[in-house]
Amino acid sequence: MKKIARYAPKLGALALLLTTLTVFNTSVASAAVSDIKVNEVESSGGSPGDWVELYNSGSAPVDISGLKFLDNDNTHTQYSIPASTTLAAGAFYTIEEAAFGFGLGSADSARLFATDGTTIVDSYSWTAHATTTYGRCPDGSGSFATTTASTKNAANNCGASATTTTTSTTTTLVPGLTWPGDAAVQTVDVANTFSSNMSGLDYEGSGTATPGVLWATRNGPGAMFRMVYNGANWVPDTTNDWGSGKLLRYTDGTGDVDAEGVTMGGTASTDGLYVSSERNNSANTVSRNSVLRYDVSAAGSTLTATNEWNLTADLPVNTANTGLETISWIPDSYLTAQGFLDESTGSTYNPANYANHGAGLFIVGVEATGKLYVYALDTVGGGFTRIATINSGFIGVMGTEFDQDLNNLWVVCDDGCAGRSAVFNVDAVTKKFTSTNMYERPASMPNINNEGFAIAAATECVNNRKPAFWADDANTAGYSLRSGNVPCSNTVLPTPVVPEFPLGALSAAAFTLLALGALWVLRRRNSAVAA
Repeated sequence: MKKIARYAPKLGALALLLTTLTVFNTSVASAAVSDIKVNEVESSGGSPGDWVELYNSGSAPVDISGLKFLDNDNTHTQYSIPASTTLAAGAFYTIEEAAFGFGLGSADSARLFATDGTTIVDSYSWTAHATTTYGRCPDGSGSFATTTASTKNAANNCGASATTTTTSTTTTLVPGLTWPGDAAVQTVDVANTFSSNMSGLDYEGSGTATPGVLWATRNGPGAMFRMVYNGANWVPDTTNDWGSGKLLRYTDGTGDVDAEGVTMGGTASTDGLYVSSERNNSANTVSRNSVLRYDVSAAGSTLTATNEWNLTADLPVNTANTGLETISWIPDSYLTAQGFLDESTGSTYNPANYANHGAGLFIVGVEATGKLYVYALDTVGGGFTRIATINSGFIGVMGTEFDQDLNNLWVVCDDGCAGRSAVFNVDAVTKKFTSTNMYERPASMPNINNEGFAIAAATECVNNRKPAFWADDANTAGYSLRSGNVPCSNTVLPTPVVPEFPLGALSAAAFTLLALGALWVLRRRNSAVAA
């Protein structure tokens, strides 16, 4: 006790300092309530019911205990967030219908009040139910938009063309990020090589820094081209009858395949080239959404498909000119490493369940729906299984490319979406492909009818850039091929770590030291009385 008495004055001073810091930190947290935002709203068809998501847009934790929630009906009882509820910086907190006790209407509001129940902290109003949810794009700071998918307690999925939604009729595109590569784009084919209708692209690297082969498809007359670099431009290969391209036929050797998209069925053209087609041009009023495989080593001026998978009955009804536009192959190695969800079984994708499907799955894009569909294709029996459906967020899907170096799925829209592109990855939580970034077209790219997109291999990287290619269906100004670049690495900015005062520890320490100081004061007082 003598030792305590000796240091009690200092302990009391330290206690006062700690108490001051605690009070200061608490006042900061209270002031930071303004950082709490209504971030996402589910007003119809949620699980298990309606809900409202809050987001801490600040850089420090905020005590949200006692904040009140209410819709636009003041006769409802305000819901009070439970005591001891703290929301970390950048974190989400969801208030469920089961807790607040009333449903959200088609024309309603989500209002967040301070603890006094009258001061508005944040709010959002809408005039019709969202097809998915309404969410801020980006989280915490952006305008509200119809999201691509519901993402309760996770970053909002704004997709590639989420629409700003202050009313049910607004269709303003949410601005995308600046193109991640360089702004410069140049034409790379010889003028007037192609009149029009160049559509699909895929790139086969050489394995070195030397340019490889750019595979291209024309949708009418349906043909495939093997493009090589001559030191100045990409031109049709003149060997093995490729000079004028090779006309594409169905498995019976007939027809005129409307070749919209193209992809290698593996890491090289020896795995076969797969073409997505929306119709037979010889019967161009009839929808025929097919994937066809071609052996490009065959000689002659025509190629006959070795396989056809007619997906028409498995896809939403569309016209003969709004069907399959694009196709890309994604290796099983990536999908299994990410625990990709097989929606046909409701469990993790297992390649062993799909005999003769090769070493990966195919993603096809449908113009009419703006959606992507993932398939396992049986190369022996001819069957297929739809594994997943992906909402691109675009009004139409025109091109796709899976960057096997960075494991990014690129989804491209044409001039109908102002030339925007989006990158998708398998989400760590949902195990589904989710849009992570949406980009504007390169600054020098005109807003043209780009339908094909391809990315070169990492072996061609220079200064962290590798070539990217676009195919313009309209052959604008006499050119069908343009080239720019994309980064060779995924750049992720680290989340800043904000130092925090541990409130609980500070409060406990302050209380203990104050108690010791009080005991010392009482002891001195009693000693004085006794004297």
